[in-house]
Amino acid sequence: MPRLAASAVLTHLAQQLLFIASWWMLGRGVLSGRVDPGWLLAWALLLVSMTPFRASELWSMGLLTTRVGALLKRRLLAGALKLDPEETRHQGVGQFLGRVIDAEAVETLVLSGGHLGVIAVLQLVLAVPILAMGAGGLWMAPLLAGWAAVTAWLGRRYYRERQAWTRDRLGVTHDLVESLVGHRTRLAQQRPEVWHEAEDRQLADYLESSRTMDADAARLRALVPRGWLLLGMLGLAPAFITGGAGVGKLAVGVGGVLFAYQAFWRLARGLSDLSQALIAWHQVRPLFQAAARDEAPMPPELAGDPARRRATGPGTTPVQPLVEARELSFGYPGRARQVLTSCDLSIAVGDRLLVEGPSGSGKSTLASLIAGLRRPSAGLLLLDGFDRGSLGAHGWRRRVTAAPQFHENWVFSETLMFNLLMGRGWPPTADEMVEAEEVCRALGLGDLLDRMPSGLQQIVGESGWQLSHGEQSRLYMARALLQRADLLLFDESFAALDPANLRKCLETVIERSPTLLVVAHP
Repeated sequence: MPRLAASAVLTHLAQQLLFIASWWMLGRGVLSGRVDPGWLLAWALLLVSMTPFRASELWSMGLLTTRVGALLKRRLLAGALKLDPEETRHQGVGQFLGRVIDAEAVETLVLSGGHLGVIAVLQLVLAVPILAMGAGGLWMAPLLAGWAAVTAWLGRRYYRERQAWTRDRLGVTHDLVESLVGHRTRLAQQRPEVWHEAEDRQLADYLESSRTMDADAARLRALVPRGWLLLGMLGLAPAFITGGAGVGKLAVGVGGVLFAYQAFWRLARGLSDLSQALIAWHQVRPLFQAAARDEAPMPPELAGDPARRRATGPGTTPVQPLVEARELSFGYPGRARQVLTSCDLSIAVGDRLLVEGPSGSGKSTLASLIAGLRRPSAGLLLLDGFDRGSLGAHGWRRRVTAAPQFHENWVFSETLMFNLLMGRGWPPTADEMVEAEEVCRALGLGDLLDRMPSGLQQIVGESGWQLSHGEQSRLYMARALLQRADLLLFDESFAALDPANLRKCLETVIERSPTLLVVAHP
């Protein structure tokens, strides 16, 4: 990609040099009072020679845009998958939607704005010697530099106003999407006459920010190129009035002013695009940086099948516990009181543990720590004798699988097979499909499979086949069981089941889990 970027810049520089040479050649003949056919032919050849350079520039920029866009999308997806739950827990649907829009803006505007900016700077550099050779003389160079500084100041001012406008826009977008998602709650809890009060205030602030930003955008795009045109012509006026410069120098001076005018026009557009891209970058930067988080390589002795401990018997008792916690503590950011304090726990292979307690007592927090979804604030947590830093997130999660609480789990709008085996390799093998159906029927989902026209290949989720809460809960159980992990955690997974299904599911889970921890209310 650096080679493509360099190719685009160098081919554009070649175009500009050919363009200047062609007009120098034509102007020389015109101002001398005779136009020789040979000079005209040379002028035409120089213009034609620009064509392959232009084609090469477009080709390089096209490839660069495609490859940078693909790399950015992959990196942002990798970063999203490495974020800790606490980093996104406070965000709503509207904020996630805003991040998606901003990621698209970064991809398109960085390349377009950066390309225009580089071209504009090249043209301004080339304009300096042209202006110096013209009627204005050397003092046109500081005049050009001064106007470039004014342009930078206007660009910074536009950036600040666009930042304020973006904050208001994201606030309106977030609240609007959240209102749509919670529309039924709004109908039940708010009087219709007060629905729009907060929205009206937000829209008033948003409109005021829009007016200010639009005014700065107009100054940047309209004043910068036209202001330079006026300033440049005023700089040539003394030489024109006094007649101290010849016609040739005046022509060169006017040509230099027009050449710089085109550069300032591109620079104004480039600064506008780069300002938008920089603001969008602040929204997607956490995802981009999260992709660089290193994970420790998995120790070679644990690189095999996580289910190696399933077969236990005489002489196979493990030397150490599967999970060991000492003085484990955890507190949520911004809260003075810790949820867990000095917790000690030991889980051996084959254990079946029930963790009970009232709401807010830390049951789910303990389960999330053991599952590797959160990191403890203090204390030591070992799995197979390794801490998470040594084992790595991937190695930890291969050996511990959790079915979180109902509101923290999800059925994706895909096939039932995908939702069941999404933690395994894809596409599934025939044996894996048979195993998935066996687990579903053991959990009491046989009637559901028989009702579905496509069975395990039926599309489910919000936009597909509608599942009841009990059916979704059992799908989450099946998903966890099919991961073949050493330790399975079920957090309030049985709460939505009737007594008959609860008994069947509990027996299946106990039978198929190598080691089991269930979190439940008393």
